[in-house]
Amino acid sequence: MPAYGDYQFDIYMKGLAGLKPKLPVDFASWEKRAEQAMPAGVWSYVAGGCGDETTQTRNALAFRNYGLMPRMLVDSTVRDLSVELFGLKLPSPIFMAPIGVLGICAQDGHGDLAGARAAAMTGVPFTLSTLTNDPLEAVGKALGDAPGFFQLYTPSDRELAESFVRRAEAAGFKALIVTVDTWTPGWRPRDLNDANFPQLRGACLANYLSDPRFRALLAKPPEEDPAGAVRAWAKLFAKPLTFADLPWLRSLTKLPLAVKGICHPDDARRALDLGADAIYCSNHGGRQANGGIPAIDLLGDVVKAAGSAPVLFDSGVRSGTDVVKALALGARAVGIGRPYAYGLALDGAEGVAHVLRCLLAEADLLMAIDGYPRIADLSPEALRRVN
Repeated sequence: MPAYGDYQFDIYMKGLAGLKPKLPVDFASWEKRAEQAMPAGVWSYVAGGCGDETTQTRNALAFRNYGLMPRMLVDSTVRDLSVELFGLKLPSPIFMAPIGVLGICAQDGHGDLAGARAAAMTGVPFTLSTLTNDPLEAVGKALGDAPGFFQLYTPSDRELAESFVRRAEAAGFKALIVTVDTWTPGWRPRDLNDANFPQLRGACLANYLSDPRFRALLAKPPEEDPAGAVRAWAKLFAKPLTFADLPWLRSLTKLPLAVKGICHPDDARRALDLGADAIYCSNHGGRQANGGIPAIDLLGDVVKAAGSAPVLFDSGVRSGTDVVKALALGARAVGIGRPYAYGLALDGAEGVAHVLRCLLAEADLLMAIDGYPRIADLSPEALRRVN
């Protein structure tokens, strides 16, 4: 099994030759340097949240309310962090969560391709948003043999939704993740104060502009009328989904279907009853609704409601320690968001890979030192409330 914790020794050994790591190894430093590296509008869009950002802040701070109980005299010299998800055997329990402006987080404007290349470098699955700067087919090729998931913002035109799903299948994506909490943008003061909405400026619309159904709905080709294409996108972007739509979404594909944005156990049960294969517990990192409960505090009840179905999780994950706590609460896989976007801004695919390796190294070492050699050894009983 990969010894992810050995990444620290790579850094220390290079230090003997006077070499410090090109990038820092902690979230606070990634965030600080990314702010300097990213255009102001992109930075505020990625770093910002909804309302006064209370939920976004609490998402991250809530992990501190859980402490891992150390277990000593356990042979943890070899750790197994592998998981099974969507019929895949994955070497680690983390994945890259979808980020709808990832393309413009990269210095060259091709952040989606860089995310795919980082997946190929690390084996960490990459979740491609519907909103990309490169068509999903190009991202699929960049993944190589690495697993990729496709996240669908369901458009109001059903034929367009079907086209996106067919394209994702053909491009080799291994699962479909349908986001249900973003049919309209939340109130985001940072973006509103700057009147900044990247997609309305034409960014990250490659999947639409390359789609035959979308192009057929336009009065003129987007090359001739870019503004008209953006207006059409704004009208078509999202359908307010209800439970009645899940059977239709299920019918679109034989790929595993996960529903993203579920935080209530009753919603989890109902989604599974209507054809979902997995639940994705997330409050969109605090970007969509303010005044809510930290997502990590909701995870345990969602896991219980899901029964044997896998539960994915994101929102507020900033470290390998956070990853371990989410796993102990029952997450099958843990999504990384802002940390890898900041790594991308700093050093492209290499920066993303570095961030992922840091998070895995920290998680691996924590499990080793506290006596949990396998993910199966983690459970809610391994945690204590410390607040």
